[in-house]
Amino acid sequence: MGLLDTILGRSKPVRPDLDQLFAVPSAALTLQAGAGFTPTGLGSVCFAGVEGGTFARIRQDVRELLDADTDRGGIPVEFSQDTYGYTWLLSRRSPDDVAALVNDLHAVNTLLQDGGFGPQLLCSLIGFRDAEGRSLALVYLYKRGTFYPFAPVRGGAEKRDNQLELQIRATLGDDLRVEKDLSRWFPVWGAPGL
Repeated sequence: MGLLDTILGRSKPVRPDLDQLFAVPSAALTLQAGAGFTPTGLGSVCFAGVEGGTFARIRQDVRELLDADTDRGGIPVEFSQDTYGYTWLLSRRSPDDVAALVNDLHAVNTLLQDGGFGPQLLCSLIGFRDAEGRSLALVYLYKRGTFYPFAPVRGGAEKRDNQLELQIRATLGDDLRVEKDLSRWFPVWGAPGL
């Protein structure tokens, strides 16, 4: 960053820090104790659709890496595309093994990043649910290196439980690097793993 950048108000972009994902297992314990939300065992990675031979190879590498895991009980990793054209990879684990789920998500992000597809990575999410059946996702923004909670209201309408999201932010403030800019708390309606 130069003096001119400082004067013009330009800021240095935040570098992605995938190791922030490894804070999720301890945050899951805090979330359970502080708010009653438990892991669902579902997590996903979202990235902009890319094509070509290199991406096809990386997609195959991801499948081989995650599908070969015998702890998954034969459940394959699922790829899907949403209505906006983004690709989602869904990983399933036992709800009590958040560490394995985080390892899956970290591995996928790392493979894509190392394959030159870092700019296409958007977010990763880990799903949670409470005793009342409310859903919650901890969403990791790849380009910001931060997390935010996303809590859709039950019933299919695209409404958020903003009060719950702010409560979760306060609960997890010491466990995760929470995104301070609320305008970056994007809704992920219908995301696999939610």
